[in-house]
Amino acid sequence: MTTASHGLLAGWLTEQRWFAGKGHAIDDLSIDSLTEIRPGDPGLVHLIVSVRQADRRTRYQLLAGLRAELPERLKHVLIGTCQWADEGERYLYDAAHDAALTSDLPAGMADELRVGDLTFHHVPGTDIDTGQRSLVLTAEQSNTSLVYGDKYILKLFRQLTPGVNPELEIVTGLAAAGSVHVARPYGWIEAPVDGEPTTLAIMQEFLSNAGDGWTMALTSVRDLYASAEDVPAEEAGGDFAAESFRLGTATAEVHRQLAEAFPTGTIEPADIKQMTELFRRRLDRAVAEVPALGEHADVAGRAFDRLAELGHGVPVQRVHGDYHLGQVMRTPADWVVLDFEGEPGQPLAERRALDSPLRDVAGMLRSFDYAARHLLADHPEAESLEGRALEWSTRNRAAFLAGYTEGGGHIGGDDAVLLRALELSKAVYEVVYESRNRPAWLPIPLAAFTGGGPA
Repeated sequence: MTTASHGLLAGWLTEQRWFAGKGHAIDDLSIDSLTEIRPGDPGLVHLIVSVRQADRRTRYQLLAGLRAELPERLKHVLIGTCQWADEGERYLYDAAHDAALTSDLPAGMADELRVGDLTFHHVPGTDIDTGQRSLVLTAEQSNTSLVYGDKYILKLFRQLTPGVNPELEIVTGLAAAGSVHVARPYGWIEAPVDGEPTTLAIMQEFLSNAGDGWTMALTSVRDLYASAEDVPAEEAGGDFAAESFRLGTATAEVHRQLAEAFPTGTIEPADIKQMTELFRRRLDRAVAEVPALGEHADVAGRAFDRLAELGHGVPVQRVHGDYHLGQVMRTPADWVVLDFEGEPGQPLAERRALDSPLRDVAGMLRSFDYAARHLLADHPEAESLEGRALEWSTRNRAAFLAGYTEGGGHIGGDDAVLLRALELSKAVYEVVYESRNRPAWLPIPLAAFTGGGPA
């Protein structure tokens, strides 16, 4: 590809929702690897592009399509035109949206294809139907997912970090252990980045007959808000507590399976004190940025003090790391957990690090609060519905914790101290995020400091 093509890519990249460096100019763009998956017209090329912005260097992957004539259906993903080898001028576009080309990806997995730097794999014991047509999902922010018929979903990791992605590692490990709480994996694609085999994409079962936890929870909240004031939450039409209980049980089972399939460890009191100091520093920075948090800082401070006083170690293991209602799906059989990749953009070692399973529990508890309260942000009757929101959140948090205990998770004594500190630390992060991005939602995380748990 020519230098002019590099300029086309740079301009196009900055407009993509998954581009991590928005608001900053691209100082340099280079192509680390270019692999021709399908020659001819249309052609399919895989690119790994390195982008430098100030002192930050980030790699992205792109499936590039090449056509002499561009159909109307693909004009919305046009990157530009370029000279391609000796074949003359070609339209260059995002081929993730071209079902005529994306069929090569599951076919490559089925055949264990090796082409250039790319290696395609399929999970042993699985059969892949290569005749399914793909469709791009548009809701994601950091990745691109392609759904093949009603059978598979392939997640393309747009921003690349050298090494095996935690999602591939965990999902294949749990599936091999017989877990019913993960979508079955079928295959993956990898290539070397900085000399390390790096996960580019993973294909799993598509849960076509499932509902996501966030949408289900919001439906329940709306039903409660619409019910008469004297109707308790458990009698409202869309009571969610039974599902929250099942979700808690499923979460505990996943944590147990993770502890059996992967290494475990213990963090000692000295490490806990260091973690507590990190929480305090984050709290201080948050108060400096969001003064409204200042009047609640002592609540978080006391919770962190209690954590620092623990005189024994805390068990740690592999966890989800970014757990909330949007990461779970309810199938006709049970709850299934998605997206084990952790926080996108964080160092791989951090996303693979052992942690307390209570971090996941804290994340889900915060998600229940968000489900209950975020509809109040622009609601004309927000003040009168505040009590209903608290009722829903309290009921579903309790049901989730009861289910977690029923499933074998332990929360008692010092565990409650750790859980409280983790939840408030998460709320501190949320305060800063909402202040920067959604000021109308700021009361949601601030409410975490005014009730619940030991103070």
